[in-house]
Amino acid sequence: MSTLPIDLRSDTVTLPSDAMRRAMASAEVGDDVYGEDPTINRLEARAAEIFAREAALFVPSGTMGNQIAIKLHTRPGQEVICEARGHVYNYEMAMMAWFSGCQVRTIDAPLGILSWPAIAPKLALSTYYMAQTGLISMENTHNMAGGTVTPVANMREIIEQAHARKLPVHLDGARVFNAATFLDVSVAELTQGFDSVMFCLSKGLGAPVGSMLVGGRDFIAAARATRKALGGGMRQAGILAAAGLIALEEGPKRLHEDHANARLLAEGLAQIPSVAIDPATVETNIVIFDVSATGKSSAAVAGELKSRGVLCGTVDAAKVRLVTHLNVSAAQCKEALAILREVCQPVGFN
Repeated sequence: MSTLPIDLRSDTVTLPSDAMRRAMASAEVGDDVYGEDPTINRLEARAAEIFAREAALFVPSGTMGNQIAIKLHTRPGQEVICEARGHVYNYEMAMMAWFSGCQVRTIDAPLGILSWPAIAPKLALSTYYMAQTGLISMENTHNMAGGTVTPVANMREIIEQAHARKLPVHLDGARVFNAATFLDVSVAELTQGFDSVMFCLSKGLGAPVGSMLVGGRDFIAAARATRKALGGGMRQAGILAAAGLIALEEGPKRLHEDHANARLLAEGLAQIPSVAIDPATVETNIVIFDVSATGKSSAAVAGELKSRGVLCGTVDAAKVRLVTHLNVSAAQCKEALAILREVCQPVGFN
């Protein structure tokens, strides 16, 4: 049995490896606001290279990276189109309205996968008395849809059609390496054509802090100034970038293990009569399942699991979320599944 809690709340809870700690302790640093931190400069150059972009910017969080991109792609009074469960809409503190002066036009897409036929009717491009569409924002993988992956063909069509209408397209790629692993393509190929891409170092890749924003050289120059306006000038942050470099180089190599552990959980949960889940929709490292038939709320289930040493998240009153990551083994997932079988018995079951 595990001696520590089995933490399946998020892939943000990972701890830095010994190699990361050594790299952080010995990192060469300088003042990044002056562009003089050599470790940050290496991280930004390497991220740009991996994504086949002209430049990249190290930011403290994925939220900051997304919101910088939205600010630069839009002007006040415009609309941003995104999926209804999208992170930029639901979990970024209404920053599109507060910082960019934009409102959101949502689309409720099956499995969180946007398509051009779903987007096209939502566009407002010529009616002067309506808020004009300024940006399309996509998310791949899609967190609250259960880590689902948008196919390359969908993204290509959306980008092509949007650009034909002079609309930029941003990718919230917080877990884009998970999507690339599932599709067996490079992140450069997967994200080709997007006007900007944000990805997290501190989720599945395992860094303790940080995200990256990649794009054209002029775009990133403007993003650097906007980062400073948001308080994101971090000075000698090469200490953080050193861990980010290891995460960027080594983290993607083992994401398939997280995906396998998520499938293990999903297939086991599907055998519990009072749990509703379709294992076929579990493509990466996120597992969302419905516990309504237990007669318990998701919060009650989460509370019981916590008392038994398993930490999880909730999506709403009926749904629980599990996220696999590098600090949870297959053996621990099996242990968590055994506990889930007991906790998810219907109320009154003997």
